[in-house]
Amino acid sequence: MRPVTATGAALLFAAGVAAGLIGSVAGLASLFSYPALLAVGLPATTANVTNTVCMLFLGAGSVSGSRPELRGAGHQVRRWVLPALLGGATGAGLLLVTPEGGFERIVPFLVAAASVLLLVPPRPAATRRPGAGVALGVFGIAIYGGYFGAAAGVLMLALLAALPGATLLRANALKNVLTWAANAIAAVGFAVLGDVAWAAVPALALGLLLGGRLGPAVARRLPGRALRVAIALAGIGLAVHLFVDAWM
Repeated sequence: MRPVTATGAALLFAAGVAAGLIGSVAGLASLFSYPALLAVGLPATTANVTNTVCMLFLGAGSVSGSRPELRGAGHQVRRWVLPALLGGATGAGLLLVTPEGGFERIVPFLVAAASVLLLVPPRPAATRRPGAGVALGVFGIAIYGGYFGAAAGVLMLALLAALPGATLLRANALKNVLTWAANAIAAVGFAVLGDVAWAAVPALALGLLLGGRLGPAVARRLPGRALRVAIALAGIGLAVHLFVDAWM
């Protein structure tokens, strides 16, 4: 691609901050970052690949900002990070060897379902540890995240928030770690084998890092129920947008 202009860099930075804020809280980062990459002239697949590489910086910021909620969650991270890594690698591989678009028609329904699930009150804590179904869910969502990625965080958040005894802030912190892992492994593959528009990376990455670092602090100051409703409504709005793009 041609060099990014000053105006384009400012657009990418601003979109990165917005994407980092909402991505670290709700998992909707691509709602801002992906269209910004298209707006500076990238074709769709290049924008997708570049977006995934930049999400490394969102992950770094959001995980750093989520440290208070991650205390005592080491056993959950260790249990589910490998499925996230394997899923991210699988999704990236699929994108590199198959035409993009395989998920486009089903994604709106997945995002809408995940958004509605966020409105379900959390269940009381249970003594039984989550089984293999959670790991399989993490793996499947990570495949989608590595392949296309839009709203993968919403799907992951809905899965983790539905666990017995989960709080939204703890589920969100775990979501930040697991989506970062999936993005990281996909980003490595794209950096080596994909068509990354490196000229667009610095401005967007810096914005994502800043927004991701601030997002968890903002989430702590919001009422839990109101935050669930806001995330769910934003997810449903994105589902409608994706439905129109894929089906209309």
